[in-house]
Amino acid sequence: MTHARGPLLAAAIGVTAVLLSSCASETAGTAAPSDSTPPVTAATSAVSPTTASSAASLPKAPAGDVTKPGSTLKVGDRAVVPFKYGTDKNGTIALTVTAIEKGDNADLAKFGDKAKGLLPYFIRVSVENVDGSDLAYSSVSLRALGADGKSTGVIISGDVDKCQSETAKKDFTTAGAKYDTCVLQATREGSEITAATFDKGDDYIKSPITWKS
Repeated sequence: MTHARGPLLAAAIGVTAVLLSSCASETAGTAAPSDSTPPVTAATSAVSPTTASSAASLPKAPAGDVTKPGSTLKVGDRAVVPFKYGTDKNGTIALTVTAIEKGDNADLAKFGDKAKGLLPYFIRVSVENVDGSDLAYSSVSLRALGADGKSTGVIISGDVDKCQSETAKKDFTTAGAKYDTCVLQATREGSEITAATFDKGDDYIKSPITWKS
């Protein structure tokens, strides 16, 4: 079952911040490229910078065979990471980026003119419950990197026909439970996305795990 994940949001930074604020409640979502300023990290319910207080509440890497912060993996490789969702769900999960697929601008038709000049990419991810924690209805997010290893300058979220985001089902409470999801990302036409990163949790904020295609 697919759960709605809030309004579809995509926006540039700088002068377009006002546009993002005014469009956040539209069910069709928004999308826009950034001119030069790096994008702001999207929080759970709003687009805002990660603050020191929120970072402090994120989980530390548990003892055991977790993937070292800063690791560079290949698409298809599995990473084990500490995971926190909401205020009361903590555990250890495994993430496997199975594909980074290039789409077409036409795939963003639901975003209207705000997607003009943007090219979507679909990051497909397999998520596994490693330690049997109750992580029912949780969800994960990853970010895309361009060929230069930097952010694409575009923030976009939501679903399109070729990329449906999924949340964990109610039985995602046992070790070995799995589900697959897709993370929608985008870049300017003429550029490309070549990697995906996971940067949640104290140890990964400054040293994310990166999967390269």
